[in-house]
Amino acid sequence: MARSETDLQAMARDHLWLHFARQSSMTEGPGVPIIVKGEGHHIWDASGKKYIDGLSGLFVVAAGHGRARLAQAAARQAEELAFFPIWSYAHPSAIELADRLAHLAPGDLNRVFFSTGGGEAVETAFKLAKQYWRLQGKPTKHKVISRFVAYHGTPQGALAITGLPAMKSMFEPVTPGGFRVPNTNWYRAAEQGFTGTTPEEYGRWAADRIEEAILFEGADTVAAVFLEPVQNSGGCFPPPPGYFQRVREICDRHDVLLVSDEVICAFGRLGEYFGADRYGYQPDMITFAKAVTSGYAPLGGTIISDRIHEPFSHGTTSFPHGYTFGGHPVSTAVALENLDIFEEEGLLQNVRDNSPVFRSTLERLLDLPIVGDVRGDGYFFGIELVKHKATKTTFDDDESERLLRGFLSKALFDAGLYCRADDRGDPVIQLAPPLTMGPAEFDEIEGILRTVLTEASAQL
Repeated sequence: MARSETDLQAMARDHLWLHFARQSSMTEGPGVPIIVKGEGHHIWDASGKKYIDGLSGLFVVAAGHGRARLAQAAARQAEELAFFPIWSYAHPSAIELADRLAHLAPGDLNRVFFSTGGGEAVETAFKLAKQYWRLQGKPTKHKVISRFVAYHGTPQGALAITGLPAMKSMFEPVTPGGFRVPNTNWYRAAEQGFTGTTPEEYGRWAADRIEEAILFEGADTVAAVFLEPVQNSGGCFPPPPGYFQRVREICDRHDVLLVSDEVICAFGRLGEYFGADRYGYQPDMITFAKAVTSGYAPLGGTIISDRIHEPFSHGTTSFPHGYTFGGHPVSTAVALENLDIFEEEGLLQNVRDNSPVFRSTLERLLDLPIVGDVRGDGYFFGIELVKHKATKTTFDDDESERLLRGFLSKALFDAGLYCRADDRGDPVIQLAPPLTMGPAEFDEIEGILRTVLTEASAQL
């Protein structure tokens, strides 16, 4: 029996704990939006209202909502083999997906360790890096370097890599060994201390801060550098020209592993299967999740180079780490079907063809006084909001609270656009729509943003 919206709100209020959310939104407010249906680029709430999904759920539903063939793939697999672990055993869909991912991944990334999500994939990479160096006779190499404001997950190890102090303070002490360097925010490069003039100079400057941190900590203590191809938190920071090539040189020079955290950026978000291919660099590991199944089943993983796998490939050595549902038969079967859709419908090419159109459509918003910057790549863009455009002055904490949570989040949703208003860093609106979208939907998104942001400017 279908429950009424009133009944669902009451049950949610009494029993559901929302993730990354203020629980007062349910206990003190009118309730939580309840999404009941998805089809293509759109979602519907319990009252029947239709919205554009401008965030692919949460950077996840790459192939779009309502794909019957993905649901059917899950059902077929569940009927044949609903579950079996890959702890000393295997099953066909995990084997086939590992083979397929190894052929898609760059260079010698030929081994796949499955998990159920992105945080677990990062946790896997962190632990594996530390054990690898122990096996190499370098047990002091246990520290990791990541960027300011970067988000890498919530498990204790991944949280140590995350560069958001406000997300960690209530859980301290977290796993030790995480150190931060500047991110690649070209819009605010001068505020970071960069004194050059070109993006190429900035790329070298930002990469050299990584080398500076390695030398300061001691190369014999640093295990790995964790970087997203385009940094999500803070609002879509793409790499300056030459940045990743310089980082690769630095890691090689100091015998440090380079981990490309592609939980968001893999599987078409940037127009390639992997962001490392988009920017032409070779990591030692890639973490992935989200779009590998387009969200039709939970799956994540870490793709590992032959070099790192080698000491585990013989004798009694093992990696004492794993997850009950890692490489789940249903999830891996769905991922294989999802990749078939990517190939048959040319979704990566669609992103490559239409990303410039998406960018230019969003850049029309730069005529608004509240819009300071539009940045990103592929189908992954951030719009930074400012108080004073000429000076790039941002909002203080109280102003950001009133702007984002007090007005924009609700106003955009009420106007029919599901996206993300975020202030982890400077206030931004983030967009990461399904890879099936095109120019007509971009225009619709821009129109909604323009109306709401104009009203926000007037209120300010």
